[in-house]
Amino acid sequence: MKEPLAHFYSIYKFDKSQIKSIAIGSKYLGVMLNNGQIGVCAMLKNIINIDFDKFIIPDLTRVDHRIFYTAYLNALVNYENSYTDQKDIFDLIDFNIYDSIVMVGYFRPLVTKFHKTNINIKVFDLFEEDENVNPIKDRDEELKNADCIILTSTSIFNKTFSEIIDLSPDNSNVFLLGPSSILNKDMFKYNNITKVFGVEFNLHDKRILQVISENHGTRAFLPFARKVYI
Repeated sequence: MKEPLAHFYSIYKFDKSQIKSIAIGSKYLGVMLNNGQIGVCAMLKNIINIDFDKFIIPDLTRVDHRIFYTAYLNALVNYENSYTDQKDIFDLIDFNIYDSIVMVGYFRPLVTKFHKTNINIKVFDLFEEDENVNPIKDRDEELKNADCIILTSTSIFNKTFSEIIDLSPDNSNVFLLGPSSILNKDMFKYNNITKVFGVEFNLHDKRILQVISENHGTRAFLPFARKVYI
């Protein structure tokens, strides 16, 4: 399998004429298509250096192009599913059945839930410094011994997805999580991917692009989103 963005590009390509508007903030990039479908992707401190007037096709070797294409792709494919259930990952998955849970990408509210229920979890993040975050040098060893991995979907655009999946044991369950998630069944072609959790927005909801352009993050647009999964 190609890495996810290359795989999906081979299927969906890119059609600039489908895009109605783009919002770029310090935390997210958002894309609205002409049909009102919306996709977002976290920035993770990256800078978008794209001249959209001259933009033709994404260069998937460039991280800013990968961020933009992820948002475009999410607007395109995340509406293909019929979401019959809307649940937070913690409400859907019984994490008590696992012996070694590793989180890559710090989801602070979720970690709080783990701590409140006395479920042990090891957290790793490239950017966050917090008492709950373990030294990144220990990440690979913990992944090799994990039976449950909660993986940020930003790992797809920042090119750490494949290495983390390769480190996951054969009997482990990997849960992809975050607004940047690509909610497409082809994600299950990658080893151990068990469920993909993301978001869906109402069509033509300009509030999403507005809060993104005002440099707000996930908490600002979640009230206007539905937490969904495949």
